[in-house]
Amino acid sequence: MNTPIQTAHSSAPPFDTVLFTRWLAVGSLLGLILLGLGWELLWAPLRPGGSWLALKALPLCIPLAGLLKNRMYTYRWVSLMVWLYFTEGAVRAYGDRAPSNYLAMLEVLLCLALFTACALHVRLRLAHAKAAALPPKEANTP
Repeated sequence: MNTPIQTAHSSAPPFDTVLFTRWLAVGSLLGLILLGLGWELLWAPLRPGGSWLALKALPLCIPLAGLLKNRMYTYRWVSLMVWLYFTEGAVRAYGDRAPSNYLAMLEVLLCLALFTACALHVRLRLAHAKAAALPPKEANTP
């Protein structure tokens, strides 16, 4: 009994999964930017009228271009940088009063979504590159 020849692309991840992780990363990053600005300027600022803490959203704008251009290096370092925002969200979710603590919980959720999307995106793309680099296997004949 002959088995079909496996090609290098048979183990490639579905394109939809890679595309989904890409747009989840971009969407959660945009969500973090909007949350950071809205939180400190409108919804629950530290001081009435807004605070300079809104500048925390500025570093999040830097990786946006890299994610939109699908640069692997950007996905890697964003997955590390996001833990700074996760830590801020966790501390403020525990220590702040409502509505700020609810916004902090939302920040934690967005950070987890961003990290998961970046980690999965990198993993899927590396697996696909590794599978594409392997020579195709020959059919097993008894």
